[in-house]
Formats: sequence, C-alpha cells, structure tokens
Amino acid sequence: MRRPTIKDVAERAKVSLKTVSRVINNEPSVMQATRTRVLHAIAELDYEPDPSARNLRSGTPFVIGLVYDNPNPYHIIGVQNGVLAACRETGFGLQIHPCDSTSPLLVEELIEWVQRSRLAGLVLTAPMSERVEVTGALAARGIPLVRIIAATEDPQDGQACVYVDDNDAAYEITEHLIQLGHQRIGFLWGGTLHRSSQERYDGYARALADYGITLDKHLVVQGDYTFDDGFRGARRLLALRDPPTAIFGSNDEIAAGVLAAAKSAGMNVPYDLSIAGFEDSPFSRQSWPPLTTAKQATEEIARHAARLLIGRLREDAYADASVAIHNKGFVPQLVVRGSTAPMRPREARPPTPA
Repeated sequence: MRRPTIKDVAERAKVSLKTVSRVINNEPSVMQATRTRVLHAIAELDYEPDPSARNLRSGTPFVIGLVYDNPNPYHIIGVQNGVLAACRETGFGLQIHPCDSTSPLLVEELIEWVQRSRLAGLVLTAPMSERVEVTGALAARGIPLVRIIAATEDPQDGQACVYVDDNDAAYEITEHLIQLGHQRIGFLWGGTLHRSSQERYDGYARALADYGITLDKHLVVQGDYTFDDGFRGARRLLALRDPPTAIFGSNDEIAAGVLAAAKSAGMNVPYDLSIAGFEDSPFSRQSWPPLTTAKQATEEIARHAARLLIGRLREDAYADASVAIHNKGFVPQLVVRGSTAPMRPREARPPTPA
C-alpha cells in the first residue's frame, strides 16, 4: 500500500493543501473546528509528514539536532523522549549526536555535523550548553540553538535556554534530612564539568549553614554521575571514624550505589542510614527501599527546549509564525520515600562493619 499524502489528508478533511500545511506547522491562523477536522483526517489515514520532502520544497531544513554527553542513560532517554515529543507535535525530524564534551575539536565537530545533515538548529544539553566558548562559537556561525542549563534564574545573556533550579531543590532535600534529626550528612558530587553538580552542592552547603551546621569537608566526596562512584563514595564515608547518618547523592544512580554499599555493610536503610538522590529516575522507584529524591521533569524540560528552538525557527521561516515561546525555569520537587527516616539515637545503632 502506498503511503498517504498531504493531498489525501486535504481530500478527507475537505480543505485546501495550504490549510493542511498550516495545521501540520501548528500555525495559529486556523479555526479550531477546521484544525480538529484535519487532525482527525491525519489520524484516520495514519499520515506522517516527510521532513526531507518539505526541505526540498521550501529550501528550509526541518530537522533539528540533540547534542549530549552524560553518563546517566535514564536522563538521556528522558531528554530524547521530550525533544522527540516536540518534533512529533510540529512535524520536525530529529537527529541525535552523542559526543565527548572534553574534545578540543568539539566546536568543529558540531559545525560539520550541522552542515552535513542540514540541521535547522540544535538543542544543547550540559555540559556543552554551559560552556560559553562552545555556545558562543556556534552562535557566531549562525547556528540557532537552545541550551538546557542549571541555574537559579534566567541568565538573560541573549541566548535561548531552559534553566533548572538545582540549588533550591538540593536545599530542600538537605533541609528534609536535617529536620529528621541528621547533623552529619554526607554529600557525593556528580561530574564537575556539569554546573548541576556545583548547584546541588551549593544548595546542600546553604541548608547546612542556615541550620547552623558546620560543613565537614570529610563528608564531601568527588565523583561522577554513576552507580559505581556512588558505591565507592559511600564506602569511603562509611569507613570514617564518625560516619554520616545520612548521605545525599547528586543523582539517583549515585544514591542507588550508596544503597548497595550500605546493604553490603549490613546496614538497615533508612534506620542505620538515610539516603537521598536527585532526578526521580527509575533507579529511585525500583530500589528497595525506594529513594527519597527531587523529581525533575526531564521530559518536559527537554520538550520545552525543543519547542523554544522550533518556535524561533518558525519566526525566521514564516511571516505568520506561531506565538514565540520564551525562556522558562523549572524547580525539581522533593519526593519523600522509604529511604529516609528520623535519625536513630547513636546508642541504638549497631557499629558499622569494617
């Protein structure tokens, strides 16, 4: 069977080809009743726009790129799903480009990829999105881009972004542990190339200061956003002469590693050790006990970033473009689960096995 065409959709909906095109492009100049009729026809025919054919007709690329370098697969899957959802809503295509953010040839690599694939623009994730020399060089070459970054507020630096307030969310997690009676709270960093790691650490340190708790550097361990670093970091903290009663991992993979380390030491979580993570990935829900964490709307964040990019591209490509989408901030929300509990008095806790 041949694939349905835009002409088939127009005939089924009893509208012009131009009207179908406007609906596909989500333009506002279509009456709601007409839009509904066209969308029903698209669904009935299982019609999918062909981005390459649109490129040939208009001379304007309708494919965007997603760039990432992150050791956390669940986070990347969430980002991909969010960007892909925006592309499907608007008829854009998507290409995905994993890269090495530390490569000295990163900018040249991305420029060559954009030109070779005829991409309309890029969604940049951390840490590339937070490197001024990368975003500046791409912008100087006229490549439209939107950044997903960690920040407490809109940086208002002239570049489009979606920003995530990791600082306040980390403060809330640390405050939750303090209010449960914990004074010695360990902190395990994520990758230092990611601004989110610094923001989460700053939120942790700020909460300790606000509650009059001295920050003990022995309770802070560097690492990356991985299960293995969570396990190793927790073993190091639990081996201290005065170990923490709670550990905050910079993401859920780290926190799951902490949980594994605690169980390998024969500890009862949460009564011997409270554990908190960040992001609300499947790790947090599938662990036992499930992890207290900060729910980060990864898919929605990525979807908004892609919509922001596509909205700006439409402004360049169409005189009657859809209403512009602006920079937007997200604040992860505390989710309390079974991995945190009030601190057990020291005399009631068994010694930590060597």
